[in-house]
Amino acid sequence: MRTIGVVTVARSDYGIYLPVLNHIQIDPDLRLQLFVGGMHLSPEFGLTVHTIEHDGFSIAARVEMLLSSDTPEGIAKSVGLGTIGFAQAYTSMHPDILLVLGDRFDMYAAVIAALPFNIPIAHIHGGELTQGAIDDTIRHAITKMSHLHFVATETYARRIIQMGEQPWRVTVSGAPSLDNLRNIPISDRVTLQQRHAIDLQEPFLLVTYHPVTREPEQTEMYIQALLAALTQANMTVVFTYPNADTSGRVIIQIIKTFTKEYPKAYLVANLGTADYFSMMHYATAMVGNSSSGIIEAASFELPVVNIGTRQQGRLHAKNVIDVGYTQSEILSGIQKAISPTFRSTLRGMNNPYGDGHAAERIVATLKQIPLDSMLLSKSFYDLPL
Repeated sequence: MRTIGVVTVARSDYGIYLPVLNHIQIDPDLRLQLFVGGMHLSPEFGLTVHTIEHDGFSIAARVEMLLSSDTPEGIAKSVGLGTIGFAQAYTSMHPDILLVLGDRFDMYAAVIAALPFNIPIAHIHGGELTQGAIDDTIRHAITKMSHLHFVATETYARRIIQMGEQPWRVTVSGAPSLDNLRNIPISDRVTLQQRHAIDLQEPFLLVTYHPVTREPEQTEMYIQALLAALTQANMTVVFTYPNADTSGRVIIQIIKTFTKEYPKAYLVANLGTADYFSMMHYATAMVGNSSSGIIEAASFELPVVNIGTRQQGRLHAKNVIDVGYTQSEILSGIQKAISPTFRSTLRGMNNPYGDGHAAERIVATLKQIPLDSMLLSKSFYDLPL
């Protein structure tokens, strides 16, 4: 039986992993070994480890690593604590392959710790660009430390090969989160209202705004401009928490104050994958800078106002309206997004991130790839002249 270790550090990656975890769980030839850390273990961010347990997954190791500080020093120290914690976990539990996802600093700690153990690393969502965030650098670093790559599009596959990765290591799987759309039922509006104590009777905006980690000193100015635009838009607003990145708590505190003063605004720490998709189904538009607006929203034909540089460089469909950071630009984007004319242009659109069968491709490769010296010993692939 082959053991597949999976590292999850936040609600965002867990929702993406979910179809993959289910496929591993039901395969009689595979054993799932789940390493849980980061925001999952923080009460401040909803203690989402309970969601994992509720979904029926056993947790092999809990890795405490997240400091309450979100300063640059605090983030760097969290990486150090995470490296120590994951190293301790790998000492007693040594998976045959370690599956990681994305570009977060806490995921990076898990990968760094695995290197001395010679554990083959498989990486999901490499080759993408998010030029406004330090995650961009982290993602490419994880790519160079990984032995298998599961990418969302052909464009990202070419980019990874351009980085010197051998083509046989790269699989165009599509985005695993789109598999959820085939398997997770949409909750009815009344259930959503009761479960989260929010009023969704009127058209509403779903807002997720993360720190722009290459410009942390501008965080307060950026979030205040967004809130001013939302006030002018005069719609119901459902906020979800930002990630635990540099200055993330600045955003949380400002939004908490806003929701006390603006009667049609609600803040939810964690909607969970099913309810987040349900919110996307009912929302008039999304606003913010979350990757979910770039990757999943297209499948709902949902207009997205994408603010600033955090997602700059990522491939996106025609539902995404790119705007700057000012109040007037954001308001203009919202007004375009909620217009029936724009929404009508999205009917029948295709999502460039895949067909909803990514998990099958990922698990098939994890199951069949030979665990030999060829997998571990990487050679730099030079592009033909």
